[in-house]
Parts: sequence; structure tokens; C-alpha cells
Amino acid sequence: MSDSHLDTSVSAGTDLWETVDALCAWLDAGQPVTGREGLLLRILKLSEEVGEVAQAVIGATGQNPRKGTSHSWEDVQSELCDVVITALVALRTLTPQAREVFAGHLARVAGRSLGTPRNGSAD
Repeated sequence: MSDSHLDTSVSAGTDLWETVDALCAWLDAGQPVTGREGLLLRILKLSEEVGEVAQAVIGATGQNPRKGTSHSWEDVQSELCDVVITALVALRTLTPQAREVFAGHLARVAGRSLGTPRNGSAD
């Protein structure tokens, strides 16, 4: 995902899910493949982004002797952000209730991992 494609009206103070909705709308407007196949392709985009994280880690650690150190840890951070954004957009594409689905899932993961209440409140 390239920052140059974002509408300049999206700022740091904009709600995460409003931005995800805007990205979905932008992608939907230019999507050459729609329907179920379009949904599947949007979900598969996540694999591409994860591969870019792997490429950046290999580059940051200099593990490719042919290329040496070709990336920075800041590149890895950026690629991880792309994975998160792509996953949120894919989730939003799958369901209009992405915000609620994600919040509920995060609460369940936190509950079983951290022992926090499932509704996310601190009682």
C-alpha cells in the first residue's frame, strides 16, 4: 500500500475505522474484479504484504549475500504496518461490522492471554 494513494483529507486524528472505510471505498472504486473473486483477491493481498515483511527482515539482517544489507528496521516497521492495514481492509471488505468483529476478537484474545475481562472493561 502506497501512502501516495491516500486521500490527503485522511489525517493522523482520523478514526482508524473511518480510514479503513475510506480505503475500502477507494479500492472498490478501482477494483477490476468484483464479487466473491474480488473479495478473495483482497484477502490474498495479505500474503503479498507478509512476503514483503520477510523480504525487509532478510534485507535488514543482511542474510542475502548477493544483496547484503538492503533494508532498515524502519522498512520492517513500515511493512508490518502495511500488513495490519491490509488485514483491516480485508476484514472490512468481508463484513461491514469489522469494527465490532475486531473489538470482540481482540477482547477474547486479551482475555485468554492476559486474563482481562472479555468485554474489555477493567472491573
